Amino acid sequence: MLTKRIIPCLDIKNGRTVKGVRFENIRDAGDPVELAKWYAEQGADELVFLDITATNEERKTFAELVRDIARHIDIPFTVGGGISAVADVEVLLQAGADKVSINSAAIRNPQLVEDLARRFGSQCVTVAIDTKYTEATGWKVYARAGTVETEHATVHWAKKVVELGAGEILLTSMNNDGTKAGFALDITKAVSEAVSVPVIASGGAGTMQHFADAFQIAHADAALAASLFHFRELDIPDLKLFLKGEDIAVRC
Repeated sequence: MLTKRIIPCLDIKNGRTVKGVRFENIRDAGDPVELAKWYAEQGADELVFLDITATNEERKTFAELVRDIARHIDIPFTVGGGISAVADVEVLLQAGADKVSINSAAIRNPQLVEDLARRFGSQCVTVAIDTKYTEATGWKVYARAGTVETEHATVHWAKKVVELGAGEILLTSMNNDGTKAGFALDITKAVSEAVSVPVIASGGAGTMQHFADAFQIAHADAALAASLFHFRELDIPDLKLFLKGEDIAVRC
């Protein structure tokens, strides 16, 4: 049985870790290098580092910060933000990233997913999907850090990027993000059942039970959280002990 993964997410702005609610009201959450070291020591299975303003500011991800974080950890490390070409990924992998996450660039140019998978392997390519539900449109994909609604229905888009070569889906519910009310189990389950690659549930974690629900009800392969871990409201070792008690396979 494959173990379920617990993944802290470091949203980076101006070199600092930040966190907001529903992609707004951003506040400081600490030094990313120190947080990365702490999470590696705590038993996090992986880290995700997202330069959240790189796309909207039309610049590249901070490769030097990636290099600094990679020097201090020994767990897999995914980096996203501002990636738009194969050359961008080469820089990040050379800086120490294990995987990359693309979102808006994949929407603008789906061929990029295939190009990256062919060049680096599908296991290196995570497609991040920011999704939002409205009664008028259902679950739709959003681009540019959640500021632009696209024409893509979420499940259909997830299936398309996997066909193009994505090796993993990072699915964030904008409705749930930062609310601590629980993951969006319905859309997470729909995507998990529609694709053949791992799905990371993101957005809304507030209790240990929320993680269990993401695994047992929504069939996610991993669960990601930010403020819950950053502000020490929940420690990873305690979470993993709880999950193990719920007969969920985790790496302790």
